[in-house]
Amino acid sequence: MAFEILDPRGRGSNVAGGRYRMSFLENLPAVEQFRSEEMNMVQLIIPVESAHRSITYLGELGCLQFKNLNKDKSPFQLTYANQVKRCGEMLRKLHFFREQISKSGLCPSDGPLLEMDIDFDDLEAQLAEYEAELQEINANNEKLQRTYSELSEFTLVLEKAGMFLSKSQTNMVAHQTEMEEASYNGDEFVDSPLLLEQEIQAGMSRQGRLGFVSGLVPTAKVVPFERVLFRATRGNMLFKQVAVEQHVKDPVLSEMVPKVVFVIFFSGDRAKTKILKICETFGANRYPFPEDASQQRQIMVEVSERLTELQTTVDAGIRHRNNVLITIGYQLEKWIIWVKKEKAIYHTLNMLNVDVTKKCLVGVGWVPIFAKAQIQDALHRATLDSNSQVGTIFHMMDTTESPPTYFRTNKFTDAFQEIVNAYGMAKYQEANPAVYTIITFPFLFAVMFGDWGHGLCLLLATLVLILREKKLGRQKLGDIMEMAFAGRYILLMMALFSIYCGIIYNEFFSIPFHIFGPSSYRCHDLSCSDASSRGLVKYRDPYPFGVDPQWRGSRTELPFLNSLKMKMSILLGVAHMNLGIILSYFNAKFFANSLNIWYQFVPQMIFLNSLFGYLCLLILIKWCTGSKADLYHVMIYMFLSPTDDLGENQLFWGQRPIQILLLLLAFVAVPWMLLPKPFLLRKQHLLRLQGRAYGILDSSDTDSFDMERDFDVEHEDFNFSEICVHQMIHTIEFVLGAVSNTASYLRLWALSLAHSELSAVFYEKVLQSAWGYDNIFIRIAGFAVFACATVVVLLLMETLSALLHSLRLHWVEFQNKFYEGDGYKFNPFSFTSLGEENE
Repeated sequence: MAFEILDPRGRGSNVAGGRYRMSFLENLPAVEQFRSEEMNMVQLIIPVESAHRSITYLGELGCLQFKNLNKDKSPFQLTYANQVKRCGEMLRKLHFFREQISKSGLCPSDGPLLEMDIDFDDLEAQLAEYEAELQEINANNEKLQRTYSELSEFTLVLEKAGMFLSKSQTNMVAHQTEMEEASYNGDEFVDSPLLLEQEIQAGMSRQGRLGFVSGLVPTAKVVPFERVLFRATRGNMLFKQVAVEQHVKDPVLSEMVPKVVFVIFFSGDRAKTKILKICETFGANRYPFPEDASQQRQIMVEVSERLTELQTTVDAGIRHRNNVLITIGYQLEKWIIWVKKEKAIYHTLNMLNVDVTKKCLVGVGWVPIFAKAQIQDALHRATLDSNSQVGTIFHMMDTTESPPTYFRTNKFTDAFQEIVNAYGMAKYQEANPAVYTIITFPFLFAVMFGDWGHGLCLLLATLVLILREKKLGRQKLGDIMEMAFAGRYILLMMALFSIYCGIIYNEFFSIPFHIFGPSSYRCHDLSCSDASSRGLVKYRDPYPFGVDPQWRGSRTELPFLNSLKMKMSILLGVAHMNLGIILSYFNAKFFANSLNIWYQFVPQMIFLNSLFGYLCLLILIKWCTGSKADLYHVMIYMFLSPTDDLGENQLFWGQRPIQILLLLLAFVAVPWMLLPKPFLLRKQHLLRLQGRAYGILDSSDTDSFDMERDFDVEHEDFNFSEICVHQMIHTIEFVLGAVSNTASYLRLWALSLAHSELSAVFYEKVLQSAWGYDNIFIRIAGFAVFACATVVVLLLMETLSALLHSLRLHWVEFQNKFYEGDGYKFNPFSFTSLGEENE
């Protein structure tokens, strides 16, 4: 172990007060590494007077992950719990200001953000003053707005309801005359008279007893409102309504709502009580209405004057509020980031132990070895800037705890690393699959997607994302666009490999081209009339690169491509799985695990290559020799009757004894993986226990107690039966997986063939068919359908399908050979993430 005291009067005084502007880790050389960065656990003993500034500088550096030493304490028992609470309250106020600015239609201004020290207490008091002022302005403004809306509705009632009263009086006089005539003629009324009939029968002198209620109700509630009124009064009311041409601002909801002016005529106090309750239930706003015409005109004049005064007052209040919000907006974003930093600092300080007697804080964390000097420099500057007389102690610790995993990436490699991390975070110092995924992932995608015309389209779309990445990185994109933008460099590699594989397949939107010279084949007759029925004849050297274009349209096209892509899929799959097993060797060698080398790596390589590696060898020999041997027959009878004569299926001399040897090796590899490792682990465990037992006899009483306790713990942790079961499961999984994983790589063949045939169907059945017509509109329509089908099916759906299948081949068939992925990510305390969250 080693420790170092940072002298406040030592080196680095020339940078006192300086601050970093970016996270240190982002300025490192972006070199993709096979192993994760080496980590060390460190202990920091920080004086109280320099603790805040030290954590601030470490947050700006962003290369130290603190451990929480106060997990057993409740949030209220932490030393800086009050500061965290105050920061949370300040953030609430700042978000309140942001919402007010957004509602007002303003934008946070990019004012002069000068670099100045912000005092915590002063900012807290300033924010409280701004909040109180805004709340008061909003409360007054809401009252004025409500009064203005009520007066506006009152004006509508005065305009619309006067017509109802004049008409109703005229109608009542006419109705009274009719009733008198009916009574004179001796007519009898079976039912009881309605409201108007009762009033008219009482005489015109008693018309003052007929009351009315006027107001406004939302249009959506008019029908149920009238129905409830009718039932509550048993029809003894008269409901009149007229719609308002424009939407009205509701005083309660403060929203523009379509409304209707209504007048309800009734008789009696009991009916009035019911009507008023129903109006309250339906949210109908009631307004008084004078019957005298002169009073109506006088009130209209007074209301108009009051509305003008209110409008002036409201406008002045809005201008005052906007001025306050503009003042706040100059520093709003800076304040938000500053408060978030302060909250993060105090939250980190709560993770440290407080030594009251020595007036210092003790922290423990993980740091990459390469960042040690930068951390010491940051702590040294913090000591100088805080005028502390005591330096911070930086102490390297020894520990058996597993460190976090950290891989240095840049914007190109980060997306590939995230693909691996989605499966599981690498164990500390475990081999990183992302190094190989950069090549294998887009290449396996391109094997399924191979068409250099489609690859060019994908490349152009990707280049747009890359060339505009600075602008797009500052915008809020949708979910799909966000994923595409994050994986833009993955798409770039996929497009490039698709162009490469498309040239090998010689497909450009399913159209072959003579890129590398004339074809090596020709038809049986000169007219080529029988090309689709009798096939082709080879007359010159093979085509220099890729598939010969003459295969397109011949009767042997599909069998040829089918055989080629299927065998190619097996070759790629076995090579990919062998790479995974080889990486398991490097893991075992790095961690000095000889058991995994001799009883896992060696038998796995023997088993896989004795069967499927031999199949790959047969494929290559058949391609090179042009043999007509049936490889299905060879592999099946290798198991059923290995001693039989191969006959015409023999590809090379000594094939039968080699097959018998490989079969025996495959059978021997299974117990080799299954049996020795559990017994050897048990032997190693017993030797460790024996060594500890000797240590107990030679130690003192206190040490003896500790060693006996460790003895019991290790004895309980090792379970031989569980080790045997685990090894048996691992062996069965590998043996069965060798077959299923190899078959899984046949998806490369299936999807590649499907993509090619779909492209050919769209070209021949849509574009060529439409082009056969002389009508220009049919040709345009055919090209549009072809373009839409290509974009939607081949460039979107097929891209997503091939991407998911390539992802599965890496997670299941490749990474399960060596990658445990049971580690945890290095998550340093950094202010950079706070800035990203703010965006």
